[in-house]
Amino acid sequence: MAPRVGLLFGGRSSEHGISCLSAASVLTVIDRTKYDVVAIGISREGRWVMANDDPTHYVLTDGELPSVDGGGTEVVLAGDPTRGNLSISEPGEIPRVLGNLDVLFPLLHGPYGEDGTIQGLCELAGIAYVGSGVLASAAAMYKPVMKALFAQAGLINTPYLVVTDAQWRKDPAKITEQVKAELGFPVFVKPTRAGSSNGISRADSASTLVQAITEAQRHDPRVIIEKAVIGREIECGVLGTLAGGAETTLPAEIRVVGDHSFYDFQAKYLDDSTVLDVPADLPGDIRAEIQRQSLLAFEVLGCEGLARVDFFLDDENQIIINEINTMPGFTPTSMYARMWAASGIDYSSLVDRLIQLALHRRRSVLR
Repeated sequence: MAPRVGLLFGGRSSEHGISCLSAASVLTVIDRTKYDVVAIGISREGRWVMANDDPTHYVLTDGELPSVDGGGTEVVLAGDPTRGNLSISEPGEIPRVLGNLDVLFPLLHGPYGEDGTIQGLCELAGIAYVGSGVLASAAAMYKPVMKALFAQAGLINTPYLVVTDAQWRKDPAKITEQVKAELGFPVFVKPTRAGSSNGISRADSASTLVQAITEAQRHDPRVIIEKAVIGREIECGVLGTLAGGAETTLPAEIRVVGDHSFYDFQAKYLDDSTVLDVPADLPGDIRAEIQRQSLLAFEVLGCEGLARVDFFLDDENQIIINEINTMPGFTPTSMYARMWAASGIDYSSLVDRLIQLALHRRRSVLR
C-alpha cells in the first residue's frame, strides 16, 4: 500500500499565502502513483479542513496571494497514537475516522507551523513528518535563542538587542539611547518570531525606530534590533541524507534592485525587484567556508530534513550568519529549490527525498 502523505498548508501566521504557494508546487509534482496524497488546509482563523488538491487553486493571481477557505469539511488530527489519527467531522454527525497518515509534510511558514507546535502534535500522534523536530524548529524560529546557539558554536552574528513589550512601554527613550550607543543607526527591527520579512523595517533615526518597533510588534510583542550590515546577501541550502548526515548546495546570492532598500516581503514575492545569482560568484575558499558554516548551523540547532541558512558577506569578506529557516519558501522558483536544482537535485526529486527522509527518521524514545 502506498504511504499516505498529508500535505498541510495555510495556517494562522502572516505567511499563510506563501504556504499556499508552496503547497501548490508540491501538489503539482508529487508522485501520486507512489504516495496517497491528502491535502489538509488550515484557514487563517486556524480551522483544519479537507482542502482542494488541485494546485491551480493556490496560485498568485493579479498580485493576490491564495488562501485556504475554512468552510470545508473539518479535519481532526488526534494526538493519540493508539487510534486512527486522521478524522473528519461534519456538523451534527459523529466524527468519522479516515485512518492513519504515514507522514505529514507541514508546508507551513512562521508561527503555528514552523515553530515546533505542529511538530509537537505529530510527536504526540506518532506521525513521521518532514523537517526538523520540536526543539530545532522552536529555536530556529525564536531569533534570540538561535543567535545565542550560533555564538556558542563560534559563528559570527550581527550585533543585536532584544526588546520586550514591557521594556518598550516603560521607557522608550532608554531603549532608543541604548540602540544609539550599542548598535548605531541604521538598524533593522524584526519580530523575534516571524519569517518572509514580515514586520521587518529599516530604521535610520530615532523617529523611524519608533515606527519600526510599532510595525514589528504587530507580529510579535518582543522584537529584535540588529545592526545593519553592509555587504552581499548569500544563502545556502542544507538537506539531510538517509545515512543520517547532511549535504549543502552551492551558495547563491540575492541582489535587490529597484526601489527596495532591502530584501523585504514585496521584493521576495510580489514584484521583480530581486536578482538571484545561482550559484553565487564567490572565491572557492569563501564558498567552502559558507558551506561549512551552514552544516555547523544545521547541526548546532539539531535540524533534520531541510534548512536554508542566510549570511552576509561584508566588504572585508567576513562571513556573518543572519539566520536559519527550517521550512524555507518551497516553490520551484524559491531560492532553496533553485539552489538544489543548480546542485543536481531537481524539484520533484527534492520533494520525494524529503518524504523518504521523514519515513526513515529516527523514532522518538517515547514511542
